[in-house]
Amino acid sequence: MANNKLGRPTDQRMAVLRNQVSNLFKYGRIETSVEKAKAVQSKAEKILTLAINTYEDNVKVTKTVTENGAKVTKEVINDGPKKLAARRKIMAFVYDMPEERREKEGLEAYRARTQGINHPLVEKLFNVYAPKYAERAKELGNFGGYTRVIKTGTRRGDASELAIVELV
Repeated sequence: MANNKLGRPTDQRMAVLRNQVSNLFKYGRIETSVEKAKAVQSKAEKILTLAINTYEDNVKVTKTVTENGAKVTKEVINDGPKKLAARRKIMAFVYDMPEERREKEGLEAYRARTQGINHPLVEKLFNVYAPKYAERAKELGNFGGYTRVIKTGTRRGDASELAIVELV
């Protein structure tokens, strides 16, 4: 798969892969051609492995903040150096997709739910997927296998083989 160019120049190929990997992490499953599915699977596995290996690297920091004219010390949990480097590497590849409003959700409820979340997809990787797959790896005793490719048949029109890529 390392040399599969998907019939596109490098910049277009990377844009397609970034888009499909971002959609995979956002929705949990996508449908695409088999060749693209295998390329997406490879990239997604690497990104998930990076998140799993670094999601527990946190540092407690005390900060002095001025509130209403009085100085208050607060304890804040920041990313450690490994997690910060991993977060930046993931943010360089994955598109920043905003959180969508739920059906029948008011604007104020949406703002309250998404307050303080600047990069929802990256937060989802570190707070939802990484702990889930780390626990799965401890139970099964092996890392990897976070995604699966299921072939679904051929596309009408050009008879291209289709597949579904989903997070396990």
